[in-house]
Parts: sequence; structure tokens; C-alpha cells
Amino acid sequence: MNRLLVTMLLLLSAFPVCAAAEGGMFGQGRTQFSLAIGNGYAFDNSYLVIGAGATYYVLDGLGVGVSLENWSGGGPGITKYAPFAQYVFYQASSVQPYVGGFYRHTAVAGLPGINSVGERAGIYIASGPNVSFGVGFVHESYLDCRQTIYLSCSETYPDISLTFAF
Repeated sequence: MNRLLVTMLLLLSAFPVCAAAEGGMFGQGRTQFSLAIGNGYAFDNSYLVIGAGATYYVLDGLGVGVSLENWSGGGPGITKYAPFAQYVFYQASSVQPYVGGFYRHTAVAGLPGINSVGERAGIYIASGPNVSFGVGFVHESYLDCRQTIYLSCSETYPDISLTFAF
């Protein structure tokens, strides 16, 4: 699979389950729902990437969730789903570092599925009491990769997001 060149995420957070005053946007009991749209490249094709996900903060700063992506417009069709965990260092004032990990299964039409694991790191920059802009990097390694099918068995790409909490 070729390198994913541009990833754009728009995270729209849902109403919190509880007040979560200390952790703010990333406080225990908060739930965030996300929508993603972007552009991706694979198999010498350009794709429109549309995704959705949900994160629940089990402790202040510690979120677990799942995401789903559909890649269309190029051939073959691609669907990805991934459970993940993330920790946000919410104690920082306006710049909050984050780290996380994920397991991902990718289904490619007409080809065997492929599994991967990855890690992500970056920063969230507070833009208001309930808004953060995130920027970082993701490194993903494919577990059952065959280079005769997939051109690369690992990739690093940008992680860009905008998060709203209500």
C-alpha cells in the first residue's frame, strides 16, 4: 500500500456523560464522536477517505475507542476499522501532548485482508474552552504484509485534527 499523503480529520465531540471539570475536553466520562474526510493514496490510485469514530475517556486523559474508514473513488475499494487507546497530557495549559496506539484491520476488495499496529504522537493546542487543534504523526506497521502485493510494509503520515466539545 502506498503512503497516505494527506489525512484530514474533523472531530465533532458529543455531549459529555459527566462534567469532567479537571480533565476538560479529555476528562473522565467524556465521549467524543468523530467524522473524518480526507485524501489517501494506494495501489497507484487517489481515494476519497470518509470515516467515523467514537472515543470514551475512562480516566482523565485516557481514552479508548474505535474508528471506521471507507476509501472510495479509486480501485479496489478499501475499508479499515481500528480499536485504539490514547492518552492526553491534559494537565498542560494550552498545549497538550498526546500519545496512543492502535490495531487496524484493512479489507481490500479482491485481496486478502491485512492487519497493522501503530502508534501516534503529537500535540493538541487549545483554541478555546471547548476547541482544540491537533497536529502530530502516525507510524503504522503491517503485520502480515507481502511486498509482492503491498509496495510498503510500514508508513509514517501526518495526524491533523480539529476537536469540538459540547
